[in-house]
Amino acid sequence: MGNVVQFSPTWLPPGEWTCEYPPRLFWDRAGEAGEGESARVGRTQPEPRRRITMNSHHQSNYKRSKTEKKFLRKQMKARHTLLRHEGIETVSYATQSLVVANGGLGNSVSRKQLLPVLEKCGFVDALLMPPNKPYSFVRYRTTEESKKAYDTLSGKEIVDDLGQKITLYLNFVEKAPWKELGLQALPPGLMVIEEIISSEDEKMLLESVNWTEDTDNQNFQKSLKHRRVKHFGYEFQYENNNVDKDKPLPGGLPDLCDSILEKWLKEGFIKHKPDQLTVNQYEPGQGIPAHIDTHSAFEDEIISLSLGSEVVMDFKHPDGVTVPVMLPCRSLLVMTGESRYLWTHGITPRKFDTVQASRGHKSGVVTGDVEDLTLSKRGIRTSFTFRKVRHTPCNCRYSLVCDSQTKETPPSFPESDREASRLEQEYVHRVYEGIAGHFSSTRHTPWPRVVEFLKALPSGSVVADIGCGNGKYLGVNKELYTIGCDRSQSLVDICRERRHQAVVCDARAVPVRSGSCDACVSIAVIHHFATAERRAAALRELVRLLRPGGKALIYVWAMEQEHGKKKSKYLRENRVSPGREEQTSKETLAQEVPAKHTPDMGSQDSARPVPSISDFQEGGCDSRKATSSKLPVHTNRTPFHSQDLLVPWHLTGNPGKDRPVEPLGALGSGDPGAVFHRYYHVFREAELEAACRSLSDVSVLQSYYDQGNWCVILQKKEFRDETRRSRRHSEDLLSKSTLSEGKAGRIR
Repeated sequence: MGNVVQFSPTWLPPGEWTCEYPPRLFWDRAGEAGEGESARVGRTQPEPRRRITMNSHHQSNYKRSKTEKKFLRKQMKARHTLLRHEGIETVSYATQSLVVANGGLGNSVSRKQLLPVLEKCGFVDALLMPPNKPYSFVRYRTTEESKKAYDTLSGKEIVDDLGQKITLYLNFVEKAPWKELGLQALPPGLMVIEEIISSEDEKMLLESVNWTEDTDNQNFQKSLKHRRVKHFGYEFQYENNNVDKDKPLPGGLPDLCDSILEKWLKEGFIKHKPDQLTVNQYEPGQGIPAHIDTHSAFEDEIISLSLGSEVVMDFKHPDGVTVPVMLPCRSLLVMTGESRYLWTHGITPRKFDTVQASRGHKSGVVTGDVEDLTLSKRGIRTSFTFRKVRHTPCNCRYSLVCDSQTKETPPSFPESDREASRLEQEYVHRVYEGIAGHFSSTRHTPWPRVVEFLKALPSGSVVADIGCGNGKYLGVNKELYTIGCDRSQSLVDICRERRHQAVVCDARAVPVRSGSCDACVSIAVIHHFATAERRAAALRELVRLLRPGGKALIYVWAMEQEHGKKKSKYLRENRVSPGREEQTSKETLAQEVPAKHTPDMGSQDSARPVPSISDFQEGGCDSRKATSSKLPVHTNRTPFHSQDLLVPWHLTGNPGKDRPVEPLGALGSGDPGAVFHRYYHVFREAELEAACRSLSDVSVLQSYYDQGNWCVILQKKEFRDETRRSRRHSEDLLSKSTLSEGKAGRIR
């Protein structure tokens, strides 16, 4: 009797199954023998599994080769990765559409490289290449053509635009689940003028820059981490992101630049003649961090001439929307008004840019049209950035982010409980009162694993949401009796408007009887307490509320925004259509609106500096080392450099019906566009779990990472266990007492 071997095919086309036979032999659909490395047998009705009976002798002789096993593992990994990280579901039957793993703009495969390979298998209706993604979608005219592509191209090696070999892994999908991005406009006040100079002028300008001149010359080029740079007129000082207005450089601007600027003034392209020039040279793969030119250093108009190679520059609004702008060779970028003072601009370090395939790489916004995107290889680019030094304080309308108008500096790390309380009052409690309406409008979708926890509770359970915000978790499970509490009166009012039970209180002193809750949730709350002792007190309060056997779910923001070689969506999510709310189920719990205070980290154009941020970068991220330092202001959508920091929130639109915003001095105001800063302590791996394990009468049931957050499910120990322990303890004491009395009697 032979052994029964059951196969579940992983990468073969639907309607086929496989088993291993001697090399160079297989059976085709007609049952005839042919050559090959594995056996394929066709059938008309797809089945999920089929049993194959083989005797022990055959089973031992026919094994997959190492190459085949490796391919099957890679194919399955690609399928699981697409589902787990991108939410793309593949199907086990043939369709007209395929997802091509490894064949995307995000891993250096251009449309020009991929399309001819796909077209060899049939007529391609559409090739969708999402920006910055390592996969693409192809739709064939017929299912037969897509099956041919599946058979032919799965495991095929192609050469990407960097000259490296990559392997394609194809899977069927019902349809391409990619949503088109809305059309975007240039940021207000931004203008790109193509062909502003001739190729002859370009050549002369490039030749006029001597990168090898004597180091004694004050204009000697500096080699920065990201590029080479030279200054004329005034030297840009990187230590304070400004210029010394009393020490102009000898020689002024080059004569060739002077004549070109006069021409631009005459033709109306610029309004003021600059007196400061910074020349940057970028090799392919180099860039410049996102930044805003210091308000007090330069006047409104800033212009930049691109020479040698085109590039895509990313402009980012504090609301989170990113606009990639193509800057062709010999084009002039002019920034005034909002684009100069409010939007950050930067160049991502990479060797290829995502550009329009059909527009000839002209200037303007690079749209999200996934049917018309490809890659453009960068060359050596030299930029001439002209600015006029400001000699009077800046009085722009963006007063809350203007270093001339804002004198407040970030607070210091608290050294006592009293200082911690004051810090939380100013940078947590008052801030949430000011942003309650806007905050609530961005918090509408419950997190799946929190919902899973709540829905798994028995019907009739009493649940407390400590730090409930706008109450989005209070109505998740109608079978529960829920009560919420929050430190913000405005957020509690929103809960009550939604007919939820909620009270105002501190998370360390909840007005609920001990042991009265079957479960508690604390979502994005504990990280707002400024010391380890205050965080521990909030955890103890959760345990106090639980009945014996009750459970609590706790979420805090993680310092590790890249975990298991996978970046959180907080880091990856950059494009947000204007006016569209970001769903919290798709991003980090503590999603923030990007700051305008962007640390330069070595750029030649920067926002106002952040005090002591270098202390955190050089001395590590241990919050205990920060006790004498100012708290750094975090740059949103970037990795954390400190555990204790201030995270900006940019208030936009109506802050809430009948809810005026309380002025917060330098930290905020009632005007839309105000910037608020919230204190956070971001948790390292295992830090939350260790804090929970230190609590008495508690066991940690689960500790996990969820999209940029560390999470713990803990349980209060059962009362009966305590009763047994107490009873045993009493019996032990009684036994010892009796024994002592007996011994004493014998002595007497």
